[in-house]
Amino acid sequence: MDPKYEPLFTPWKIGNVTIKNRVVMLPMEGTNMIQWEAKTGYVKGIDRFYADRRDMDIGLFIPGLIPLISIIGKKWVYKHPEVFDKVRPVIKGIHDSGAKVFFQISAGSGRSMLLPPMLRPFVKKGVLKKLSSPFLMTKWWWSAPDPDEPNVWDPDVSMDHFTDSMIKQFVYAFGQTAQRCKEAGVDGVEIHAVHEGYLLDQFAMRYTNHREDEYGGTLENRLRFACDVVKEIKKVCGADFPVSLRYSVRSMTRGFNQGAVPGEEFCEVGRTMEESERAIRILEEAGYDMFNCDNGTYDAWYWAHPPVYAPLNINLSYVEHIKRFTSKPVVCAGRMQPDAAAESIAAGRIDAMGIGRQLLCDPEYVTKIKEGRLNDVRPCIACHGACLPFNGLNGKGTDIDPMHVEMGRCVLNPWTNNETKYSYAPAKTPKKIAVIGGGIGGMETAIQASFRGHTVDLYEKTERLGGVFNAAAAMSFKEKDKELLKWYEAKLYECGANVHLGSEINDPEGLGADVIVIATGAHARTLRIPGAERAMTAEEFLEGKKKVGERVVVIGGGLTGCEIAYELALQGKHPSIVEMTEHLVGARGICMANSSMLRELLRYHNVPAYLSATVDSITNEGVVINTAEGQKTVPADSVILSVGYTPDDRFASLKGQKRKKGSPQVYFVGDCDKVGSLKTVVKQAYELVQELSYK
Repeated sequence: MDPKYEPLFTPWKIGNVTIKNRVVMLPMEGTNMIQWEAKTGYVKGIDRFYADRRDMDIGLFIPGLIPLISIIGKKWVYKHPEVFDKVRPVIKGIHDSGAKVFFQISAGSGRSMLLPPMLRPFVKKGVLKKLSSPFLMTKWWWSAPDPDEPNVWDPDVSMDHFTDSMIKQFVYAFGQTAQRCKEAGVDGVEIHAVHEGYLLDQFAMRYTNHREDEYGGTLENRLRFACDVVKEIKKVCGADFPVSLRYSVRSMTRGFNQGAVPGEEFCEVGRTMEESERAIRILEEAGYDMFNCDNGTYDAWYWAHPPVYAPLNINLSYVEHIKRFTSKPVVCAGRMQPDAAAESIAAGRIDAMGIGRQLLCDPEYVTKIKEGRLNDVRPCIACHGACLPFNGLNGKGTDIDPMHVEMGRCVLNPWTNNETKYSYAPAKTPKKIAVIGGGIGGMETAIQASFRGHTVDLYEKTERLGGVFNAAAAMSFKEKDKELLKWYEAKLYECGANVHLGSEINDPEGLGADVIVIATGAHARTLRIPGAERAMTAEEFLEGKKKVGERVVVIGGGLTGCEIAYELALQGKHPSIVEMTEHLVGARGICMANSSMLRELLRYHNVPAYLSATVDSITNEGVVINTAEGQKTVPADSVILSVGYTPDDRFASLKGQKRKKGSPQVYFVGDCDKVGSLKTVVKQAYELVQELSYK
């Protein structure tokens, strides 16, 4: 082990519980052992998820949250001990590895609760709400400290009032649920949370709590709910039973659906650092034994779920500061890197490193640190594409139904939370496979097929692997994307595939393979408008093939177009965006943490965006656009087209073709089949290899 990482592997204590090292696996959706929302019960197959991680040098596991009460039917989780009995074997397996387990118990989301389209008529005030109230627990799930507060996801929906009576029932339920957790064998519990703008946090902050009873007004009153919870747990479970609190040091919030960005000077409407210094003392005095820290609210969601645009170790300085005001251990989360964490731990500025998505991406992450194999780590690229794919359109609702969204998965590692679906066993009948194209889809196919015993030849017409992802990774804030390209290349050669660079294939069927996989990607779209030849493609700009002037118009306000505009702003240029829809970054499946941070960064850098605008032409003066107000010219020295891709169709004649007996089978993977995302490309390659290997 590199000596600089040694502080990560020293023991520490939470109350009277000793943790073997300073690495905490953070709670995430999809890592729950018990689900208790619309679906209730033990999560089948979750034992396989933890089996992959329990022997990988993680000190403390905190699975995803357990709500106190279900959404459908008034089912309090503490009244169902049979559910907790089912987790005992999983907890024992973790204990056998020397690690500890805390269960996270949640008071719910309040105004931050997702609002699926199917439930909106039942949540909005009216006849349907009254008729559904006996079986649909909207008052518990869609209530907030203040009546009529706007829902984060759909501000047109007002929240109900979380009454004094409901608070007392919740406090009691926290104690009883903690007792069930203790009986199941966990080492402590974590309360969710004075954190991220969830219900207990809404009580704690002035901008979401204007109550005039004992739970509003002074800071002590606003923290009373959270303090009563830990006191009740200690009363029921004993003073020595550890209780952690998920805690946002600062809210980083400018207002409803308005977050601040790193480095911005702004007026904090939530918890300031000064108030946080007082709050953590009050919470410690109430009985909390640990603070699991980051920043943010759902109005500034990206601080708690940092996307690719967030600096590495984004919350570290804030957590280091707040540790000075408590005698209890603190954990820091938020794109934490092991070198920075180890240095801070050694100096006594934090007590442990919280890791979440990186452990979805690579279960062996901590062991690889310990064994000096950091170059072998599959890096999390902070995309949220499969772990938390909830999109939000400028705070105007979401069309995502959380009941039908898989969470806790990983774009780069489809195995995660699909352990009962896939296999790593050797292929039943090894085949000779030719892969045409060395982008992500081609490399993923070659790697997975080779590790399962197939003989693989990969042909890439250029001298470089990575395809269009090279352009995507070129931006200055994409350091983890660059690491991913290096990881793919290393794995490709490690797996034993035969890699042929500078090899353009015109006749795949002449390669003598049993299986041909076409993974040739896509081509950038262009616009058929006057002056289109004056523009460059996004790829030409990102790969440095063409230079831009000072004033740059980006045509296309999707994810890539907005990222390019942000990159231009970082370079000191003056970008503008033209988008034909009414939203920036409005595609489905892009996490709101990513899209909202990108939009806030464009705001902060004063990047103008012309929405609901169509492009008429490109001239020497700039881009002529049509808007509801009429036609105008957006001045430009350079124009970048970011209007999507079309599949490479050079081998389209092979698609759907009836194969003669003895002829190779042909498959298409990635954008050459249908333009998608990194998630769809990797998953398609992964599942193709499963099909070729085990059917």
